[in-house]
Amino acid sequence: MNRPITRVAPTRTTLTALTAALMLAALGACASSDSAPTKAAAASETKAATETKAHTPPTTAQLEPYQCGTVQRMHTLDGVFLASQPAAADFEQASKGGIKTVINNRHASETPDFDEKAIVEGLGMTYISLPYNGEAELTDDVFTRARELLASAQRPILMHCGSANRTGALWLAYRALDGGLSLDAARAEAKVVGLKSPAYEAKAVDYVKRKGGK
Repeated sequence: MNRPITRVAPTRTTLTALTAALMLAALGACASSDSAPTKAAAASETKAATETKAHTPPTTAQLEPYQCGTVQRMHTLDGVFLASQPAAADFEQASKGGIKTVINNRHASETPDFDEKAIVEGLGMTYISLPYNGEAELTDDVFTRARELLASAQRPILMHCGSANRTGALWLAYRALDGGLSLDAARAEAKVVGLKSPAYEAKAVDYVKRKGGK
């Protein structure tokens, strides 16, 4: 004899558990839906922060080495970057990094196939030519103009020559007369920058002494 099938009515406990399970599932779906935008927003904020950091050149309290693309020699201090010759791609990277002014201590004739002025200005930076090549061209006017530019040009500034040798000589005068360093300290710092010519160093030291530096 077959027994009749008895339907068991769901108890209150069963209904409560089922309701709770459905609510948790719904909440889980909301969390999953919200998590994607949250992650995307976080990624966007991280990217923005990274880009902002990349576009803000460092301001250091003491001279420090710095790297920019393929530039072989570069040091920075207080928003001034002192370097050997950058390539076109390096200037592009410098522009993205926030450089505002480029001071070139080389004659245009030294790089006839490289129109630095056009490249720099095309990237939105200010280009200033302050060239010299050889002891005879390193005059008081060149030292004085370099000091004026380093004091007044919009920073961050990138000043360079071919190897940072000429740039180092101008930096010596600026640091000894305007940067608060003793002559000996300025000479040591200039050599770190790239000064290696005894003739340029002698001219810079003579200029500093005649202008009251010690």
